[in-house]
Amino acid sequence: MMSTRLNHRSLLVLSLIATATAPVLAQEALPAPDMQTVVVTGTYAKNRRSADSESPIDVIGAKELQASGSTELASVLARVLPSMNFPRPSGADASDAVRPAQLRGLAPDQVLVLVNGKRRHSSAVINVNGTAGRGSAPVDLNAIPLSAIDHIEVLRDGASAQYGSDAIAGVVNIILKKGPKGGDVEIGYGEYDAGDGKQVTLKASGGFALGDKGWLRLAAEAADRDPTNRAGADTRDRDEPLYGQVTQRYGDSKTQPRNVLFNAQYQVGENTDLYAFGQYGTRDTESAATWRTALVTTGQPPRKEQRTPLFPNGFLPLQNSTSTDASLVVGLRGDYAGWRWDASVDHGRNRFELDIDNTVNQSLSANSPTHFHLGTLTNTQSVANFDLAREIPVAVFSGPLTVATGLEVRHEAYEIGAGDEASYAGSGAQGFAGFRPVNAGKNSRSNQSAYVNLEAQVTPKLSGALATRYEHYTDFGSTTSAKASARYAFNDRVSLRGTASSGFRAPSLAQQFYTITTTNFSVIGNQNVAVETGTFAVGSAAARALGAAPLKAEKARNYSIGLQLAPTRNFTTSVDVYRIFVDDRIALSANMTLPQTLRNVLAAQGVTVSAGRYFTNAIDTKTTGVDIVSTYRIDLAGRDRLDFTAAYNRNKTQVENVAANPALLSAYNVQLIDRQTVLRNTVGSPKDKLSLGADYTASRWNAHVQATNYGRFTVPQNNPANDQTYGRQWVLDVSGSVKLAQNWRVTAGVDNITDSYPDRTTSTANLNVNGIYPYSIWSPAGFNGRHYYARLNYSW
Repeated sequence: MMSTRLNHRSLLVLSLIATATAPVLAQEALPAPDMQTVVVTGTYAKNRRSADSESPIDVIGAKELQASGSTELASVLARVLPSMNFPRPSGADASDAVRPAQLRGLAPDQVLVLVNGKRRHSSAVINVNGTAGRGSAPVDLNAIPLSAIDHIEVLRDGASAQYGSDAIAGVVNIILKKGPKGGDVEIGYGEYDAGDGKQVTLKASGGFALGDKGWLRLAAEAADRDPTNRAGADTRDRDEPLYGQVTQRYGDSKTQPRNVLFNAQYQVGENTDLYAFGQYGTRDTESAATWRTALVTTGQPPRKEQRTPLFPNGFLPLQNSTSTDASLVVGLRGDYAGWRWDASVDHGRNRFELDIDNTVNQSLSANSPTHFHLGTLTNTQSVANFDLAREIPVAVFSGPLTVATGLEVRHEAYEIGAGDEASYAGSGAQGFAGFRPVNAGKNSRSNQSAYVNLEAQVTPKLSGALATRYEHYTDFGSTTSAKASARYAFNDRVSLRGTASSGFRAPSLAQQFYTITTTNFSVIGNQNVAVETGTFAVGSAAARALGAAPLKAEKARNYSIGLQLAPTRNFTTSVDVYRIFVDDRIALSANMTLPQTLRNVLAAQGVTVSAGRYFTNAIDTKTTGVDIVSTYRIDLAGRDRLDFTAAYNRNKTQVENVAANPALLSAYNVQLIDRQTVLRNTVGSPKDKLSLGADYTASRWNAHVQATNYGRFTVPQNNPANDQTYGRQWVLDVSGSVKLAQNWRVTAGVDNITDSYPDRTTSTANLNVNGIYPYSIWSPAGFNGRHYYARLNYSW
């Protein structure tokens, strides 16, 4: 019965795609090639084309953003950018709700995210479990609705001298739709081949004129996404009431995002515009913790007893979170005496509220509640900018010298709010013990910065740019960054470009002040063991008692050289080789199992744990890689067009140095930075990634095919014998769309049409747990299998 249902569904979707590839009448304007697109990221010059940039820039338009069934921005970017990695963690607490993305194999918080050129606030969630990006608190890309985006510019280069902290791996600049004309409404549906993960999405956007001097654009988006589950049957204990059944939930979380966003501009003077944009969005997420068995072993001699009478068959704790993002940017820009100026204020906040249901606090026995409020994390950012730029004629140059300068003042705050007393009392709520009053508190800092940026077309063939930036932070001091870049065009078909820069990333407030005591599952020997673990603020007495030192800023040096080829008007290739050194990289230390002496020291401070960890400047790394991007266009009869793309990234990170172990810990033979902590930064991301795409565009229909090959990656353990390397994986996506009438369009597709899955996890050391967790949460393609989707769009 199931196979018949799936076959009918497959035939339905494939027939829709076939319909989309049937010829129909009328013509649509075709977009200009990306190489001709004017970009604003990484430059202050006017009318700079992406092809003329000294640094590699990817321009991702609306067509690419809609080319898959995903409705999450980070997932879409990972499909179109070979240098971006976006795994899908499960069973990793808050990281299930706010999943981090990586660029060029570096940490998620080493990527700067801008919206309309303005700095986006970071998430309040810090990834503290065994996932990609462990120890980072990056921007939540999935909080930004796709319906509001016109295009995205991704600068694959260090840019701290231009933008400040975080821009080590690159910059993602999200450009919102603008202007009073046009709009659309869309409804979409999708589900996985296994019959779960059903998704319903509603999107709408539109523009309105504000008299004859301004415009307002509104966008709204809502989705309901059911969870997926790829867990295996639980066969650990034959005495369990649910032996042999699937008890765990392992896959995508249940999510319900709701978002509204506006973008507006109004002329208030002859050469002055008032602009503003802002967003308010919430995302409710339900994710599963580890299944709690009905029976526990106690006593001496050992005997089995019921864990709790409240759940006689066992229970699955469900972490229910609400992530709320609010942002507002207001500014004035104009021209005065030849200078372009821009003054703005920017405020953003992420509030993450965490509850847990379907669980108990064992210390409260039968009187335990089954719902707990665990606490609240809040991250806020306020920024004031003033920027100036103008073109100055220089007689010896072929073009004018663009001079840009500016000032920025930023204030950041991070707050932890305690949970219900029942959530942390005694052993705490099973699945996630709440934040305690001793963990609660608010911390803040400010920074001031100034920059100068120079760009010029020095000769008809040579262009160059110089930038420097000074920043002062109230918590860790000052730093200066610099960047030099150049491009030489031998002719219209061949050019060479290169950059050299220094950069930095300030330790986030979350890394400095996040603190909690909770139960973590660690591999000890070959057993997955629950350990009461304290995560300590680096400046706390508990962290200092374990050898902690104040965090320093990460320092980076970024070098790249690129070759651009355009043998014909319709064929382009770029090859960019890069090397990035990052010193004093911040990492969350190992989960240190503490000897009794150190436990006693912490107990005297009122901290009762058997393991501890804190953030530290852990390692120096060297990342070497290459990006190759090729496009080829065939113009057919009747303005039909066939586009081919090929993109490849290969990346290798090596450890140059590991910080010395604190003498206090060495005296007890305890390692602050273990093998696993180091290697997660070097082998956890795919070694390479290849993307091959083809698009056939006709007057009113188009078809898209994309094949992606994800390279090998390794999930390391402290015992090298327990490492597991996962092989390559091919994923094939197909889709098509047809314009049914003047304003209606239908799109249908299948992501992962071959139903490809990653290699299975084989060892308990890598949390296979007797087959309950069959796939790795580090898998760059996820592990959900084939996905069907369809969308109906009305535009005007």
